[in-house]
Amino acid sequence: MKLNVIARLAFGTVLAVSALGWTVSADQSTPADSITRLKAGNATFVAHPEGALPITISKRDALTKGQTPFATVLSCADSRVPPEVVFHTGLGELFVVRAAGEVLDRSVVASIEYGSEHLHIPLIVVLGHEFCGAVKAAVDTPAGTSLGPNLDFMLAAIKPSVKSTAGVKEADRLKAAILANVQDSMLHLVGDSKILHHLYDEKKLTVIGAYYELGTGKVMFSPPLALPAATHK
Repeated sequence: MKLNVIARLAFGTVLAVSALGWTVSADQSTPADSITRLKAGNATFVAHPEGALPITISKRDALTKGQTPFATVLSCADSRVPPEVVFHTGLGELFVVRAAGEVLDRSVVASIEYGSEHLHIPLIVVLGHEFCGAVKAAVDTPAGTSLGPNLDFMLAAIKPSVKSTAGVKEADRLKAAILANVQDSMLHLVGDSKILHHLYDEKKLTVIGAYYELGTGKVMFSPPLALPAATHK
């Protein structure tokens, strides 16, 4: 189902992160506990990137009995953006699904549905990042050019976000497209999945966007997703 991307359209072409309503470590978010843990972990990573992750033998052994992650993170496959490191978490804390450009396919969505419905994870974070190669390829590849069926599928999923930023000046275009792609992925996750949409309607699931800066290590968060009433199933 096609969604009216009102959240992104409301942003217009303003690229300042503060103007977008994205914050480095604001306190107002929902569900509060999960987001607070993510922000605290990222703050630790930014200040002490050399710090060891909180992984112990006893924790590893305890996880043989099951898992209770506090957040799902859909992130790019880029080797520079491992969510467990970025958020300074240990084993069993994040349910991570990775795909280049956070592109959704049936396997990606099914994995996220499993985490939300069966593991009762209350929060989904769609994590984009600075200088995303997948989004850059969608920006740079001319219309009608084929890179093979699999890459064509990936680029076709990102192209609407790129098209929506056509009026942005060249120097800011890539970042604008990355942010738009995060918003589109958030909207389609909930809008196109009956399972996630039901949990969202029941207020058992919150979805937020995030943007990772490669150089600083900081993660900035969007406000929680708010679907327009017309999209509710």
